[in-house]
Amino acid sequence: MDFDALALQSKDAVYRQLVRVCGNREDAEDVLIEALLKAYRNLDSLRESSAFRAWLAQIGRRVCWQLKQREALLPIIQLSAVEEDGGTLIAEGPSAETQAARAEMKQIIQSAIESLPKTEREVYQLREIEELAGEEVARRLGISLPAMKSRLHRARVNLRQYMDRALSNS
Repeated sequence: MDFDALALQSKDAVYRQLVRVCGNREDAEDVLIEALLKAYRNLDSLRESSAFRAWLAQIGRRVCWQLKQREALLPIIQLSAVEEDGGTLIAEGPSAETQAARAEMKQIIQSAIESLPKTEREVYQLREIEELAGEEVARRLGISLPAMKSRLHRARVNLRQYMDRALSNS
């Protein structure tokens, strides 16, 4: 299976799901990167490539839930650490490798969005990142709904091409 192709086909849809599950874009970006890393490491356990998107989404949901559990428990863990160590807090976090991979993926995604022509970037930002309804995006930009859909389609195609080039060069 071609991981890069599967990831490129699925990442946008999974990201939108993760924004809803995680509650914000920043956590969703981090979770998506972590999910992609886990999926890459365990690709041999996937039987059908057609199930990749659902599989990646499930991995992402689990990572998000783990993140939320850690965040909920963090004050208790820190308090315990203070009591045990006589006043010093122990900060647990992702490994340096994971942090570097996340930062690199965020930069690639941000560069991809910034590379879009202004008209496509505006539509993509409002529709995909801010998750506004298509009618609202068209109204805000003063364009017709079909024009908005056309710009969004071109933006997605251009982003996919940019990500293909970026990931094949890394």
